[in-house]
Formats: sequence, structure tokens, C-alpha cells
Amino acid sequence: MLQLKKIHIILGFILTVISLNTHAQRVGVVMSGGGASGLAHIGVLKALEENHIPINCISGTSIGSIIGGLYASGYSPLEIEQMVKDETFIKLTKGEMAAKYGYFIHKREDYASWLMFKLSFNNPFLSNLPTNLINSVPIDYFLMETFAGANSASHYNFDSLFIPYRCVASDIAKKKSVIFRNGDMPSAIRASMSYPFYIRPISIDSTLLFDGGLYNNFPSNVMYDEMYPDFMIGSSVSDNSETPNEDNLFLQLRNMLMSESNFKPICDNAIILHPWADVSLFNFETAQRLIDSGYVATMRQMPEIKKHIVNYENTYNLYQKRLAFKEKSNTSKIIYNKVNVIGVNKKTQDFVTKNITKNQETFNIKQLKRQYFRMMSDEKIKSSYPTSKLDTTTGKYTLTLNTKKDKHIFLDIGGNISNRPISNFFLGVQYNHIGKIGFTAYANGYLGKLNSSSLTKLRFEIPTKIPFYIEPSFTISRWDYYKSSALFYDFEKPAYLIQEDVFGELNVGAPVGNISKIVLTGGISEWRNKYYQVDNFTRLDTSDLTVFDFQYAQFSYQINTLNRKLYATEGTNLFIRAKFLTGLESYYPGSTAIDSVEAIRTPGHDWFNLKLTFDKYIKPIKYFKLGVFAEGVYSSQDFFRNYNASILSAPAFNPIPESQTLFIDAYRAHQYIAGGLKAIATPYKNIDIRFEGYLYQPVLSILKNKNGKANYSTPFLYRHFLGMGALVYHTPVGPLSIGVNYYDQNQNSFSFFFHFGYILYNKKSID
Repeated sequence: MLQLKKIHIILGFILTVISLNTHAQRVGVVMSGGGASGLAHIGVLKALEENHIPINCISGTSIGSIIGGLYASGYSPLEIEQMVKDETFIKLTKGEMAAKYGYFIHKREDYASWLMFKLSFNNPFLSNLPTNLINSVPIDYFLMETFAGANSASHYNFDSLFIPYRCVASDIAKKKSVIFRNGDMPSAIRASMSYPFYIRPISIDSTLLFDGGLYNNFPSNVMYDEMYPDFMIGSSVSDNSETPNEDNLFLQLRNMLMSESNFKPICDNAIILHPWADVSLFNFETAQRLIDSGYVATMRQMPEIKKHIVNYENTYNLYQKRLAFKEKSNTSKIIYNKVNVIGVNKKTQDFVTKNITKNQETFNIKQLKRQYFRMMSDEKIKSSYPTSKLDTTTGKYTLTLNTKKDKHIFLDIGGNISNRPISNFFLGVQYNHIGKIGFTAYANGYLGKLNSSSLTKLRFEIPTKIPFYIEPSFTISRWDYYKSSALFYDFEKPAYLIQEDVFGELNVGAPVGNISKIVLTGGISEWRNKYYQVDNFTRLDTSDLTVFDFQYAQFSYQINTLNRKLYATEGTNLFIRAKFLTGLESYYPGSTAIDSVEAIRTPGHDWFNLKLTFDKYIKPIKYFKLGVFAEGVYSSQDFFRNYNASILSAPAFNPIPESQTLFIDAYRAHQYIAGGLKAIATPYKNIDIRFEGYLYQPVLSILKNKNGKANYSTPFLYRHFLGMGALVYHTPVGPLSIGVNYYDQNQNSFSFFFHFGYILYNKKSID
């Protein structure tokens, strides 16, 4: 009897051990790098959860570290899928911020720049070359915002996340892989995804780290050695067989830099999935296709996977576990009470701190996001890598910003190359400095037959709670339509016209939210127009001269979220301006003047000008965009001494790029309303087929009488049309466009054009 009892005890112990071992089965998932192809990992996770396959630990490299990190932080496969398909995520992969987080007050003026070079006098030229293709700022913040809660909830131990997690990066100095087990999770993922020349690397503990795929693109060894899985499921979207071609720089770099990785199972108890992954490295816009490929590849292998599974995951228990962890790691509860700025001097530290805190003692992560992107839109700051750390004694967070100032000198080179004689060269120079306030000095110059001009301005940025800037500027410009435009001769107007504009301004601007600003302007100007009032003149004749010396004050409000400074396809531009001018007209007749008088001075030219411009783009269907344009102008302006002087000072309607290079009387009036539609097809990335049509309706057209004076027509007597059809290719340095313009005049209404670059100029004092 006693012997039988002992046998029962031994058998019970053995069965208990077997039961415990069965219950403790660990299933690990390994995710490779591979750029955008790695979105297929989401489909793998989705299929596993739908089939109740437990996932007890996860490891990843590069894109695998992101997807794996999201899952380890408590995000479900469906939540991850929705995240990567969102337009915000697509913009992140391109280094773009969502429009609502831009800061229009820091947006550069639209000049004809193709390329920008950042210079430092203390370093050799090569040190000023860019090290990354995209702006890393949006990604840096996204990672901190997304993982900060899980980071603190796990007490910075990756084994204490929703499920244990590992990722790898590469130390190229020591030529070895670096495994992350703890510490700042966003930084670990950021290091793991730092693909050379695509996104800049980061330093952790004074070590510069690059993409984990360089030395270990499939960290199954990390999973096996550190997380002890009983069964391993690998998702590989990258292998060593892809051959580079002469046109794919990133693939060339990948093959040169990456060490051979082992994509075979490191143990017998494993299955490796190979989702379809035939996309370019950074084509994240094919997310749904890639996710589906991961799902299909997993479902094909599901019978084989299930052979290895002893206990299946209970859906309700998984949901409750995920809910509990996400509640503990909720980022909306993060409150900051301290900002620590490192990497820069004390003055810059103070500047950054003021921009972030706005003198508030505490702020939440939502407030931080707005202030962070506002600061990072400032060109004087190159980077400010954010990390969040919980103070367990206070329950508040410390924000650390590892900040680097950008180079002091920016050099812009650009212009426009055209089939018409409007080609020009553009050069801009900018100096940036950060002290207690931000300071920028800027100068540019245009040189061409049509337009030659120069602009000099200073900007002082005051980082108060409501920031503002003070900006004095001085502009000199000359427009020579005689040299530039054959179309000029086709209409009833002088055959010779030169406009010269010299003016100084003082602008005070302040933001209204993120995407708009208000500007108060005071200015003084001398406007000189040289022209003939007759067509039959000789080289011996002298032109008429009208000089207008005036002062002005204006208020303007603008919203601008357009994606391009020329040929935009997304966003909105709203411009409202109220302007008051007062000045003295001086008329000096030439040898062919209709007025046989001496010089005449006419004081008391006072008028009010109100202008509204609205430009918006919508996307009704894929590969097609629609633009809506409207403009209205009211001016109480009176006539100048003659028709020519009057029409020269009247507001002009110039909705298409080339129209601002032509002087066409019919599109100038003191009051007008106008509107138009833009149909834009985008069959390929960076290629637009544009058709634009506009109706221009002057309230009172300005006409020329037999005495050379100006007078009004009857109301709404004339209306005019203009339009454009163009094929535009957006190159990395500027648009290449070819097409036809239409102006509804009697002769030569159609004009062919070819342009490379930007038809953009320094502004005029009267426009």
C-alpha cells in the first residue's frame, strides 16, 4: 500500500511538471528589417492573433523594431494597421510634419531658390554636406510621444513591457551589433531604424548608432539567446540575394554596408515566413498591399504553425491584459515640470527653454507637441532630440532636449530658365544667431533682363509667451518690359516701359495659431515709371517719367499650408490685406509727350486698398486634385496725370506664374473680382498635368481717351479670361514645366512656354 502511494506521488509530480511546461510554452516572433516592406509584419501579427497564437516575446530590426515595439507597448495589430495607413504616418516617413503643426511665422519667404548650402567657417566644406535625405524631427517626436508612456510603465526595462522586447542597432566604429534590453525605448527604436543617408544617426551613451540591419537584419539569435522561446515564428522581408542596379543609390549602399544576415531558423523548432515584399525601400504608401501580403503568407503556413502550439491565447484575457497595460502607459497623463537642454551654450539653452515652456511651470504632452514643432520650425535649430523620464517621487516628467544649432550661414542659389527672355539668376545669403532673442540677417539678389532686384532685411525674434518679430527691410528693384516680352507689343500699350521701385519697410509680425500670422507694416517708397505714350518714337526721343513718392501702412492676415511655393497641389492659402497710401505724384513729360507741359507735381494721392485672395486644393478622387481660386480687390485710388501712369499703379490680376512677367492693361483695375478652377491629374509621383482657367471681371475698366487721359468704362462692361495648360515635373531642385498660356486678346492670345525653376520675385511696394 505504501509502495503504491509513492508511485502515485511520483506520477503526480511528473504530470505536474509536464503540465507546467505545457502551460509555460513561450512563442517568440522575430521581425526583420527591410524598409517599407516591413509593414508586412503587421499582417503577420494580425493573422497570429486571429488564430489565437500566443506571442510571448518579440524582437526586431529597423522597421521590425518599430512594428515590434508598437506591439510590445500594447498596440493591437488593428491599431498599428490604422496608424501606418494614416496620412500623418506617411508624412513622417518623408520627414514632413502635418500642416497643423507647422509654424507659419517661421516659414521662409517664397524666393526662387533651388538649392541651399549650409556653411561654417570653422569646418571644412565636406562637413557641411547633408548626412540625411529626410528631416528626422517629426520621427523623433513621434517615437517619444508614442512610446513614452510604455517606457515609464515598464520602468525602462523591456522585459516589463506588455510583452518582453528586444531590438538591435549597429555600432559602425566597432563594427558590431548593439542589443537594447532596457533604457529609453524610443531612442533604442530610433537607433535601430537609422538607415544610412536616409535619416541621421543618433548617439546613445556617446556611441553613434546606425540601422540594426547593417550587422543583424534578422535578430533570431537575440531572441534565442536572451528570451528562450520554445517556438519561434520569423517574418523576413529582406534577404541577401537582391542585386543593386546603377540607378538605385540606397540599394547600392545597402549591399555595401550590410553584413550577411542569417535568415534561416536558428533552432529546429521554428518557422520563417516570407511575405511578398517587392517594393522600394521607402515606399510606405503601399501599406495595405504589404499588410495583406504578411497576412496571406501567415495564413498559408497556419496549419504548420498550429502543429507547434500547445495552448492557444484566450481573446478576452489578451484584451484585458492589453487594456490594463495601456491604461498604465497612457501618454495623455504625462505632465512635465522640468526641461533640461543639453548640447548647447547657456544662451541657447535659455532660448530653447523659453520656446518650450512659455514660462509655464507645468505642461502636458499635447501642449509640448505644439511648442516643440513651433521651435523646430526655426531654421536656427538643427535638431533637438527629445526624451522623457519619469520622476517617481513627484509623478512628473523631465523633458531632455539634446540640441544642436544649425550652421550660421545659409547660401541659396536658384533662378529661372525660360524660352522667353525672362530667365534670371538668384542668390541669397542668410546669417543666423541665437542669443536671448533670435536674430537673422538676410540679403538676396535677382539678375535678369526682366527683373533685377535686391533685398536686405533683419529679423529680431522675441520669444515671449506670445512670440513676435520685428523686421526692417530695404528693397531695390527694376522691371524692364521692353527687353523681356514679345507679347508686350501685341497690345495697345507703350512699346517701352521701365519700372523702378525703392522702398523701406518695418514689419511687426505675430502668429495666430500655427498656420497663420498677422503682420503690421509701415513703409516709405519711391516708385519711378519711364514710358512712352506713343508708338512712333526713336532712339533720340526721351521717355515720360512719373515719380510717386509715398508712405503707407498696412495690416495683413495670412494662412498658408500649401505644399509647394509654385504649382501647389495640396493645402490652403488665404491672404487678406488692408492698406492705406498717401503720396506725391511728379510728372516729367518726355519729347513725345501728349501733354506739352512742364513738370507737374500733384499732391494728395490718398487711397485705401483692400485685397482678398483664396486658394484651396481638394482631392475628390485618387490621382486627381481640384483647386479653387478666388480674388477680390477694392481700391479708392484716383487717376494719375495720364492713362499710362494710372494703369501702371493699378492693382494687377496675375494668377498664373508667367502672367506676372507681362504687362497687360486689360488685367488691371481699381476694383475687380475674379475666380478660377484648377484641374490637376497626378498619374505619377512628382508629375502634374494641370489645366487652369480664370474669369476676371473689373468693376470699372480703365480706358484711354484721345487726350491720353484715363477714364472709367460703364460698370461691368468688359470681362476677360485667361488660362494655362501645363505638364509639370517636380524635380528635387525645382519644377520643370512646359505648356501653353491663354490671354483673351485680339492677337497672339496663345503663348508657348518652357520653364525650369521658379518664377518668383521680390515683392513690390505697390501690388
